[in-house]
Amino acid sequence: MCYADSVTARTITPTRPRSALALVVDPVFGALFWGKIFSVVAVWTHGIIAAIVMYDATGSALMVGLVGVAQFAPQLILSPTSGKWADTGDPARQILLGRVLCVAGSGVTAAWFFAVPDLKASAAIPILLGATLVGFGFVVGGPAMQSIVPTLIRTGELPTAMALNSLPMTVGRIVGPAAGAYLAAHLGPAPGFAVAAGLHLVFAVFLLVVRFPAPPARHADTDYRVRVAIRYVLSDRPLLLALLAVTMVGIASDPSITLTPSMADALGGGPGLVGLLSALFGVGAAVGMAALALLRGRIPSARVSSIGLTALAAGCAVLAAGTQPAVAMAGFALAGFGFGCAMTGLSTVVQERAPEQLRGRIMALWLVGFLGSRPIAAAVLGGAADALNVFAAFGIAAALCAGVALWCRPSKLTGPLPVS
Repeated sequence: MCYADSVTARTITPTRPRSALALVVDPVFGALFWGKIFSVVAVWTHGIIAAIVMYDATGSALMVGLVGVAQFAPQLILSPTSGKWADTGDPARQILLGRVLCVAGSGVTAAWFFAVPDLKASAAIPILLGATLVGFGFVVGGPAMQSIVPTLIRTGELPTAMALNSLPMTVGRIVGPAAGAYLAAHLGPAPGFAVAAGLHLVFAVFLLVVRFPAPPARHADTDYRVRVAIRYVLSDRPLLLALLAVTMVGIASDPSITLTPSMADALGGGPGLVGLLSALFGVGAAVGMAALALLRGRIPSARVSSIGLTALAAGCAVLAAGTQPAVAMAGFALAGFGFGCAMTGLSTVVQERAPEQLRGRIMALWLVGFLGSRPIAAAVLGGAADALNVFAAFGIAAALCAGVALWCRPSKLTGPLPVS
């Protein structure tokens, strides 16, 4: 892994902001962008195969939800510490370590299924083990992956960069579920998990060959404790509400994987429909993020956030009534569009309001909200689908998201920054 001599060289260049196309072909930002695409496709390929295999083995949406619990629970425990590492250490190496753990998670699961192909009910053991390792990969590399973005761009490029930074997540939601469903149906879980491990490995190679900016210097008079970031967030109400809204986006988007097997089953479909529904969520998100990248910040980020939260709530409401495949498809696409807009807008709000010296720890809190909320969402919504039905679970998600959209309206996400 190589480094440039200065972090600020790329951030204060007095030239006009670049277009989205120029950023994705930039040798540094572009490497992170394309590498993340491979990695996120791997995550969703792993996730959808795990969901299909777990549902086939147990017939329980709650057990499928436990996969999410295993994968995202580490966020609740370790994200703040990982954010401190991003502020005090080497973000690029931290991202690389995260990829290594993800390779291990998918690779161990693949090896287990290759060794014992007919696991049946005991399939839960390797699935949950692999999900836990992937979760640790997320928590180690996630804050660094988010906080490094402003050091790779020029002044005025943040809205475009954040839309692009969120786009790999969307591409992964399109390609990953479709690939995972195909691999599960035609090749079986072992090759599918092996493919996921290989895609994570591609990103690791990108990180090894790209010349990233040098890590920021650590200042002796700066307090790097996590509590400092928490105090700052509590003093900045718009930032606090933005992080709350990010948490709601995590909860409302979790059903796109946790509840898709149950929804497909209720509609009389199989693994193919699981992949299609989850991929349509990704298509909707891609449309939203691509449009925002082309707009290059012309719509204020607070308003983009509100549009996204409202559309996400509306999509979940459609799914609550989605007793026909066509209605369910439309609901997933609308929810995905809302997800794409909300994530781009909220990520930009958070990055704009986060001081440089706190950025890693604040982005760790962002991850605690977005990913750490998902074990709760998986358990609550998966449990509701088992106890009632899958349509009621989507209704709960719609009601919660609508309430947060009203609370975190644009006027609440703007205001002066706190005095340091």
